[in-house]
Amino acid sequence: MDLRDLTTRVSHLAFDAGEHALQDQVNPHDLKYRVQPKSEQRFTSEVDTRLMRFCRDGISKIDPADGFWEDEGSDREPNSRYWCIGNIDGAINYVRNMAEWAVTFTLFKIGKDGVPSPIIGVVHAPALGLTYLAAQGQGAIRIRRTPIGSKQEKIIPSTTDSLDGSVVSFGMSYFPRESKRALRTVAAMAGRPADIKRVGPTSLDLCKVADGTYDAYFEPKLHSWDIPAVSAGTVVVWESQGKLNQWNGNPIDWGRDNDIVATNGLIDDDLKPYLNQD
Repeated sequence: MDLRDLTTRVSHLAFDAGEHALQDQVNPHDLKYRVQPKSEQRFTSEVDTRLMRFCRDGISKIDPADGFWEDEGSDREPNSRYWCIGNIDGAINYVRNMAEWAVTFTLFKIGKDGVPSPIIGVVHAPALGLTYLAAQGQGAIRIRRTPIGSKQEKIIPSTTDSLDGSVVSFGMSYFPRESKRALRTVAAMAGRPADIKRVGPTSLDLCKVADGTYDAYFEPKLHSWDIPAVSAGTVVVWESQGKLNQWNGNPIDWGRDNDIVATNGLIDDDLKPYLNQD
């Protein structure tokens, strides 16, 4: 099965998984969430357990690859492939009955040098009727479902070439030090963009850079548990011909925490001074 066909089949699985999660969201009496121990402080829900089981079972029937990213640790063989599936991206939005949340799938391939790179990304936001899918060398696609029908189209970033008048989005952690760093960055650039948005989740914000909704997105200190969301959105950005790196310009390191910035590729120089204040 080639990457294009595999991505399409995974998008169908994402649609089914999203329907299950959406049904749970509209029945809030069935939903509980809790904060993990302070060392991680991650929001999660009972839905995640059922969703993960459904997604893993489904992906194993489509193409099991060499296993799952979360199970393999750091000792991965060159040319091996691993699926990376996370909990609901945007858990706080989800439990607060907001529409901005997503289920995500990523396929990583380990290079000859042992460095992993995401080669398939699927981001499905069922409450918004949006699905983004991308595969290495195949471009990025957005599927929009509305009451008057569905539309599938290739996406590209915006052509905005200045921070002035742009629309920028940012993310921030619930860790105080990290959230304050994000807010300092926002405060420093305030007055230049036409709007600075904070909606989330990460995967969707990245996809909205890919389709030109936003001109840039940045977030400090994305952690290991953010890898499923970040990696899925990364493939969509890359395949749309957008740019995504660490704040210092280096490539994403999938083995550590990263400050990430995604852009249309035209406002990088304008944005960079604000990201390198600290």
